[in-house]
Amino acid sequence: MLDFIEILKAVLYGIVEGITEWLPVSSTGHMILLDEFVKLNVSDAFWEMFLVVIQLGAILAVVVLFWSKLFPFRLGQKDWIDREKFSMWFKILVASIPAGVVGILWDDVLNALFYNYLTVAIMLILFGVLFIVVENRNRGKRARINSIAEITYTSALLIGFFQMIAAVFPGTSRSGATIVGALLIGISRTAAAEFTFFLAIPAMFGGSALKLLKFGFDFQPMEIVILLVGMVVAFVVSMLAIRFLMGYIKKHDFKIFGWYRIVLGLLVLGYFLTQRTLLVS
Repeated sequence: MLDFIEILKAVLYGIVEGITEWLPVSSTGHMILLDEFVKLNVSDAFWEMFLVVIQLGAILAVVVLFWSKLFPFRLGQKDWIDREKFSMWFKILVASIPAGVVGILWDDVLNALFYNYLTVAIMLILFGVLFIVVENRNRGKRARINSIAEITYTSALLIGFFQMIAAVFPGTSRSGATIVGALLIGISRTAAAEFTFFLAIPAMFGGSALKLLKFGFDFQPMEIVILLVGMVVAFVVSMLAIRFLMGYIKKHDFKIFGWYRIVLGLLVLGYFLTQRTLLVS
């Protein structure tokens, strides 16, 4: 019975991950809140690894949905290399450098310093405000860049620095930070969202590999079940969330996500400050 309850919890975590990883609202902020009310009965080491590796399910949804835009080879054709897609992958690698360097060198230090409710709440609110400000600034303006092919290596690197901010400060939202960065430099919403999805592939695979290596592969049977269930549910829900977002931004801007982030950040701040006050008293 207890094992079944843990599996149900993993399903819930997978749903939250699948939705919040791609909508620019911070999966970390939601996971921290969820952990306050629904705690997995696992070790601290497994929990830290689970939060990252569950993202593999989410990223597989991107690979499946956008395979035709991602696979750089034309099988069975004389001109078997798609140069435009190869160029895109080089841009993705360039954009991945800042966050990759930070993650490899200072992952544990940054977790110790910033993985707390205060950082999450501040970054939720800050980037929520940024979404609203950037969208208001861009209102009525035509985007300079309307496809990934038009993104330069310099622009890709700039987007990479915004992803680095998300790697340093939990609550920023990786997708939120990179989309804000892309909008700031004149990239259209659709191209910004697609590039963000594709940029997540090396970021999530790299981050998951790093966490798995640190955790080791000495899993308990129930831990394997929890991880797999979370990943599978995150995959299915991500398919729906990505399709929703791509349809939504064709007719709407990102301001609703900005307001949502501000409200969530205030709720996180209020909840944890109340908890601390109750403990002190």
